[in-house]
Amino acid sequence: MQSIGLVIHVILAVAVIGLVLMQHGKGADAGAAFGSGASATVFGAKGSASFLTRATTMLAAAFFATSLFLFYLAAHRDGSVRSVTDIPGLIQEVAPVIAPASDLPGGVEATDEAAGGGESSESDLPAPAE
Repeated sequence: MQSIGLVIHVILAVAVIGLVLMQHGKGADAGAAFGSGASATVFGAKGSASFLTRATTMLAAAFFATSLFLFYLAAHRDGSVRSVTDIPGLIQEVAPVIAPASDLPGGVEATDEAAGGGESSESDLPAPAE
């Protein structure tokens, strides 16, 4: 129901904008003296002013009515979930696990032998480069 009201509301908004742009301004009478006022005779002797004014008034009233209708629908929504974005998150945030920091460069972890007192065997040393 709300989507139908919204579509009608947008159509009325575009129609009101179109009718307002079609109307002549106050300075249009000066242009009629130079030949541009001939198109006003399509709507009769009085011109298009009364027809376009009435049509704009009716469309503006319908626009305001749909605005109030959409406001009423939004204010009286039930609490049910209507969108995927209304659903609460399924995955709760978990704090990341941080590995204990190593004092050794390059991410090398200390072994129990190396941490014990500086005793190292020849098997722990790297082979010399040839």
